[in-house]
Amino acid sequence: MAERESVDTLLSQGGENISDHLELLALMGADFASTRDLETTLANAVDRITRYLDAAGGALFLLDASGGKLRCHACSGATEISGMVIDSDTGIVGRCVQENLGEIVRDVSKDPSFHGGVDAETGFTTRSILCAPMSVKGESIGAIELVNKVGGDGLFAPSDLSVLQGLSSSAALAIVNARQAEALVEQERVKRELELAAEIQRSLLPEIRPEPFPIHGINIPARTVSGDFFDFFEMEDGTICFNLGDVSGKGMNAALLMAKTASLYRCLGKTITSPGKLLGIINREICETSTRGMFVTMVGGHFDPSSGIVRLANAGHEPPLYRDRDGTYTALEAELPPLGIMPMAGPEEDFPETEISLEGGTLYIFTDGVTEGYIDGDETLEVAGLKAMLDANADMPAADRLNAVISRIRKTDRALRDDLTLLAINDAGPARQAVGVGLLRINFRSVASELKSVRKAVKGALEKEGCPASLCADLVLVIDEACQNIIRHAYKGNAEGEITLELRLDGDDLVVLLRDFAETVDVSKIKPRDLEDVRPGGLGTHLIREIMDEVEFAPPPGKSGNLLRMSKTLERGKLDEA
Repeated sequence: MAERESVDTLLSQGGENISDHLELLALMGADFASTRDLETTLANAVDRITRYLDAAGGALFLLDASGGKLRCHACSGATEISGMVIDSDTGIVGRCVQENLGEIVRDVSKDPSFHGGVDAETGFTTRSILCAPMSVKGESIGAIELVNKVGGDGLFAPSDLSVLQGLSSSAALAIVNARQAEALVEQERVKRELELAAEIQRSLLPEIRPEPFPIHGINIPARTVSGDFFDFFEMEDGTICFNLGDVSGKGMNAALLMAKTASLYRCLGKTITSPGKLLGIINREICETSTRGMFVTMVGGHFDPSSGIVRLANAGHEPPLYRDRDGTYTALEAELPPLGIMPMAGPEEDFPETEISLEGGTLYIFTDGVTEGYIDGDETLEVAGLKAMLDANADMPAADRLNAVISRIRKTDRALRDDLTLLAINDAGPARQAVGVGLLRINFRSVASELKSVRKAVKGALEKEGCPASLCADLVLVIDEACQNIIRHAYKGNAEGEITLELRLDGDDLVVLLRDFAETVDVSKIKPRDLEDVRPGGLGTHLIREIMDEVEFAPPPGKSGNLLRMSKTLERGKLDEA
């Protein structure tokens, strides 16, 4: 209340000295600093200025975002014109804004720029005008206009213009600061929402699976949110459903369409095993609901680890690259345009499918952000550069190959021009040389405590096939000894190693495949010790070769690690009698 009284006192005194002017400036500044309600504060400021300079009325005009219109945001006095909009070059207030220059018009009837529209609408008679621009750093954002001096000779004095110019400058600075503060608040809100959207997007990506899982992917957004995506998940029959896509455009719209497409594929892909049919259904949905001409390039498919066969469909995406074991590449071109471009000819029409047997090779799927990524100056990676990098790192695990490509692109100082997304489908190849029926496939860490569950799983799988108890015990012993050798000698006690065990029945032969990812061993040094040499160690290899019919090291997939293949011929008669 004390502040209000001091203001009223100041206004009633008419403000005839510099201290009065400074006090009004201070009061207006405090008003602007203490509230976020800019419109109310502007109205209070205009009212104070109008009363302080003894005017019959006052109005504050601001330029709109285009700069072509002036809108009255606040007024005081005899007429109410808040909300009125005029062209930015109309009237004396328009001239003041355009020229960024204050002026006194003592008789408006003699000024051709005077706009009499307000008088015609309100019945008010304007005789004189005092107008000052609101500008910051030479840029005008509007003006304050006062009409008809009250008292005295009814004319505004040069001192009035000086005061109004000071007050207008103060108001302009407060408005700009308020706008910047509002923009910062909005920017922070948008940032938080984008970070939340990015977190949700990351949750849609599949979990990283360690070797020897055959599919690995990576996604690096160019901005906070990404228009790229990939996914893979295992089906009940042991096959793996996968996809990779790229939404046109960037920003939140692309991110929303990405989330929708990825969710549709995962949901429908659990029951629809045909990639072509699945893409056809998603295409129809996107054609019906997408806006602003957005579309999605996408590759979707199924991989059968037991056969190494991939079935895929390509909707206008970059051609995936199949690299065979010899290092030869084959590009798998798209036959139809992206999803969302056009509906299929019929409601039941599907995208064409391609089937390829990887045979120990790797299928790479990627977005154009990879091949168009900068590597040196304006030089981009291109498909040839991608192939060269994959060749150079062919002996690495699949996940490391993808990271090597990403690291090369991100090594430059330039910002990413697009999202980076890659997917690798790595075939076990030689580990499937025993064709036939799969009995057991398990992955476990290279620690001795894991072997108890391994022995139990092997025994259960053999007993289920009717294997005689004595033979079953021998085979469990052999597999246990081979696993211990891998833990002790290949991994040298490293508990972070991975081992894959697979049992397959090929006719009358039981085939045991043991795969590790340690350093490749020197096979020539792995020999059974002479039984007459009585000392600890070395008998495990002898035991393995005594019980099994065949024991050999096969070339491992990916040219790293070791693959032990053992086989034992089973007598069908004994199995049937058991």
